[in-house]
Amino acid sequence: MAGACFDGAMTLSTLVRGEGRPVIVLPWFGVGAAVAAEAFEPVFAGVSGWRRVYVDLPGTGGSAPVAPTSDAVLDAVAELTAGVESFVLAGCSYGGYLAAALARRIPDRVRGLLLVCSGVRIRPAERDLAGVLDPDPEPGWLDGVPEDLHEHFTQAIGTQTATVAQRIAAVIDLDPAPDTEYLAALRTDGYALTSEDGTIDCETLILAGRRDRIAGYRDQFALLGDCPRASYAACAEAGHYLPFEQPDQFAATVRGFLATPREVR
Repeated sequence: MAGACFDGAMTLSTLVRGEGRPVIVLPWFGVGAAVAAEAFEPVFAGVSGWRRVYVDLPGTGGSAPVAPTSDAVLDAVAELTAGVESFVLAGCSYGGYLAAALARRIPDRVRGLLLVCSGVRIRPAERDLAGVLDPDPEPGWLDGVPEDLHEHFTQAIGTQTATVAQRIAAVIDLDPAPDTEYLAALRTDGYALTSEDGTIDCETLILAGRRDRIAGYRDQFALLGDCPRASYAACAEAGHYLPFEQPDQFAATVRGFLATPREVR
């Protein structure tokens, strides 16, 4: 079901798969629901009882821009969830940054939180990238990838093989072109939320890549101080696209998290 609104939300487009308890997934910055679905659908292979709602954030997929601030983007996500009594929330990178903020805003309705390579301090100059492991690139690993992706992939991908690079390039190609002017304004003028701090008091799983040169892994570990019910795992062989770099490990870990009993209606 592509481009369908979820529970009456007016601003954001979604891609919905399956039936059952809702899990809402927010993607990486600049990509949409189709990419998030490619990352998460393997998790649900052979697993029933979950309604997966993949979100196009403003300026991506079928979602129109809002004001170019993360506060406005968060408001749009909050509107999307307004009719859902309780749900599990997942986010990757910028989507994780927003997901953590929403869990702080509506703690009574977010019953589980999954943060994948999540932004914690969103301004690049404030991120702790110390200790990130150097990649071990396979010769010619970018040969089959469009040249305009080379610089980003060199920074973002930790498992630098041709197989992984081509897999991620193919997934990114599934998305319609984003509104680059809007996204540039968002990153320039209003990238940081008004508050990046506060307690997250739901069951939380934080996943990071030790080769992630975009978000690092230390800020995510430090986030445990705000999350009394959180677990943390860092994958030594993954970068910023952990679900595509180490898909089997990602799927097994997330399935274990989702299998933990929690009240989600």
